[in-house]
Amino acid sequence: MIGTTGSYAVNGATFPLQPSYGKWGGRDSLGVDGNGKTIYPKVRTFEMGWDLMATADLDDLNNAHASSISGTVVVDLPQWGASTYTYYSYSGTYIDDVEVGEYFVGFVSDVRLLVRNIRTN
Repeated sequence: MIGTTGSYAVNGATFPLQPSYGKWGGRDSLGVDGNGKTIYPKVRTFEMGWDLMATADLDDLNNAHASSISGTVVVDLPQWGASTYTYYSYSGTYIDDVEVGEYFVGFVSDVRLLVRNIRTN
């Protein structure tokens, strides 16, 4: 389903501060089938990060993570394998704990958010 927000979002709520970067994670091989073809897991990860973020925006990220603790969430991310930068809604995903770097005068640096269990096939 094409993303409804047109930007990074969790359960339809966009982040006030859009990420500095976003990237799809690689997949480790599960082995090789009888025809010599590599077998990969059906799910992917997506990492997004912010170089510098106000603590109020960090609170929004932590709330997004809290909403995923009791179940899965729908995330809008750049579509995997698309030739254009189109956002797509992926359901059934999980959000890992928000990782935060150093504090600096009311801001935090090197904030990272990992989304797991993304089905792209």
